[in-house]
Amino acid sequence: MNPIYKFPIMTAEEAAELVPHGAKIALGGFTPAGAPKVVPKAIAERAKELHNQGKEYKLDVLTGASVSSSIDDKLAEAEAVRWRAPYQSSRLMRQSINADKVEFVDMHLSEISQMVDYGFLGEIDVAIIEASALDNRGRVCLTTGIGCAPTFAKKAKKVIIELNSYHSPRLSEITDITFIKPPPNRYPIPIYHPLDKIGLGHIEIPPEKIAAVVETHCPDEVTPFGECDDISRKIAANLVEFMLNEIAVGRVPGNFLPLQSGVGNINNAVLKALGENEDFPAFCMFSEVLQDSAVELMERGRITGVSASSLTIVPETLQHVYNNFDFFSHKIVLRPQELSNNPELVRRLGVIALNVALEMDIYGNVNSTHLFGSSIMNGIGGSGDFERNSYLSVFMSPATAKGGSISSIVPMCTHVDHNEHTVKVIVTEYGVADLRGKSPRSKAETIIKNCAAPEYRDYLMRYLTSSHKGHIGQHLDNPFELHLNYLKSGKMLP
Repeated sequence: MNPIYKFPIMTAEEAAELVPHGAKIALGGFTPAGAPKVVPKAIAERAKELHNQGKEYKLDVLTGASVSSSIDDKLAEAEAVRWRAPYQSSRLMRQSINADKVEFVDMHLSEISQMVDYGFLGEIDVAIIEASALDNRGRVCLTTGIGCAPTFAKKAKKVIIELNSYHSPRLSEITDITFIKPPPNRYPIPIYHPLDKIGLGHIEIPPEKIAAVVETHCPDEVTPFGECDDISRKIAANLVEFMLNEIAVGRVPGNFLPLQSGVGNINNAVLKALGENEDFPAFCMFSEVLQDSAVELMERGRITGVSASSLTIVPETLQHVYNNFDFFSHKIVLRPQELSNNPELVRRLGVIALNVALEMDIYGNVNSTHLFGSSIMNGIGGSGDFERNSYLSVFMSPATAKGGSISSIVPMCTHVDHNEHTVKVIVTEYGVADLRGKSPRSKAETIIKNCAAPEYRDYLMRYLTSSHKGHIGQHLDNPFELHLNYLKSGKMLP
């Protein structure tokens, strides 16, 4: 890749001037990995200045997944956002959404690229993407998060590139970019193993569309996970025991299947537990993100390879990967999220999906997104992409929260993201509920007995046994009694 380029070199502040009020902007990356770092913050500062002058300035902001919290925080603080999709993990943006100051559209991450490609979300005025290298022909090497950047760059009217010298241009060696054609010209995706490659290591942007290049040297704003607590370790131990039994009885192949793992302390604990158990076979991953724990397990031979859309790892771990790239380049593939989360590939590869729930009801419905049915946390992300199409869908959660004041298992979820038809297994620190082949009442009995916290079991069982008759027994007059108790007294059980 020729490092010499002819495009306009600008400061972040100059590039921000290219983004007018009312524009729809698309930010590359997937999580903080590969997200642009300086231009969005300059846009937020420009919004503040214009607002101080009494001028209107708001944007529609589209991303692949989340970006760094500092970007969303600054845009929200500057009141620079009218509309936001499809996922966020920022405290201030979340507050703005829940206060109805920002319109938020929650979507499955696998669908974003095709919705943009088909024009369902309108035109993109400016795409802002991070690159490790580019040349005069408009060939651009992305950095640690691919996300929807290829589609954003293809469909945007103009593109601003943050050229980040912090990242290794060798990332192009593990990048696999291709575009899925729209119907009726869509063909099977020829990926039969998580590490298969079918595309290019770069994207190609018509040079006339590149409006600015902003030079940076910034690490990804990935923060480390906290230490695994006892509850996370118990959940992980229960999951490992369940999986080993599935292998023993022949429901899961002896050499295991590709694993998808969401982000967070519980998922991190599960990966560590799987990797440290010598009775468990080495395995590969077909997932959205590659976490720090996976890097260590690859070096130990416990993870044989990872397909993902981002390297969501702390800067120290990322530098370790760069310093040992000859080893890792054969074990990692980074793809656009329409491939990393693609239902066809998840189903074909037989992916086992491991995700975390906010709330689960006694019939196996799962809430991943909303507190008390109204206030969003982050969004559904890619959990539905994997859960709906997986070989085996598993949801994990501590049985209680807030020191036991909240039960994660309730009579009826206040919001449903994953319904009982596709949720197969539930795991808490108390045990595992295998829901396959069970009727609604049998599911409820299993979840209450195996997964609910002891102090909530009597209440949940009384609810079940006294419910109105029918295929799914519910009390329509009080399915949310526990939630109402908490809002009134701070405890679900008075």
